[in-house]
Amino acid sequence: MSFFCGKYPIIEKHTLAKGIYSVIIDAPELADEAEAGQFANIGVPGFTLRRPISICGIDRERGTLRFVFEVRGKGTYALAQLSEGDSLDVLGPLGRGFNIPEGKRIVVVGGGIGVPPLLEISRETSSLCTAIIGFRDYTKIILENEFKENNSETVLCTDDGSVGVHGVVTVPLEEVLKKGETAAVMACGPTPMLKAVIDMCGRYGVQCQVSLEQRMGCGVGACVVCSCMTVKNGEEYYSRVCKDGPVFSAEEVKLNG
Repeated sequence: MSFFCGKYPIIEKHTLAKGIYSVIIDAPELADEAEAGQFANIGVPGFTLRRPISICGIDRERGTLRFVFEVRGKGTYALAQLSEGDSLDVLGPLGRGFNIPEGKRIVVVGGGIGVPPLLEISRETSSLCTAIIGFRDYTKIILENEFKENNSETVLCTDDGSVGVHGVVTVPLEEVLKKGETAAVMACGPTPMLKAVIDMCGRYGVQCQVSLEQRMGCGVGACVVCSCMTVKNGEEYYSRVCKDGPVFSAEEVKLNG
């Protein structure tokens, strides 16, 4: 699979919630190669290291890629200052994305800023997808309406019960898995959430894929900054999240925290 490095014009920028932004770039060659679950390493004005940002949307017809990110530090704050008409310095698409089974029912489970990488899965699978998305409170809710526009059944959860289901995403997930119609679960979010999702899928015998978040340097597997412990055939070994992931099967990952 090919990746590209270049500067691409920002054609749309929106604020989704406080400190959370949506950016769409005109990048036909990247859109042709990108898959759900991949990411890009984005250059930040004034900073040496790039920032890994997951791909939220792919539109091959328009030739665009969409990124949704949250301001968490000086780098992402600098990214948030860019406007329509500015250029985004992009290295991508990078990493291994989700393996989406064709014509089968799936569930995507996202927490917080882990929700954006799942939207493209919803777009590709439409009514065969159930989206369970969780946030701290109503002020952090993003993309709910876009999942619904994809005709995906959408279940919203909030930690404080201000909107939707009061509590964690595994409660509605178990209700869906009990029906026995789910072929795969795909999840992205905080590590405790991923561990709970993996455990529940194991109890119900449902195949599970998870997208991991790690600090990265190069984004292409050379610097090994993003190494994580994985398991294969009972043996532990280190994998690179940027190149071997960020998506792994539940059987591969060994999560701490």
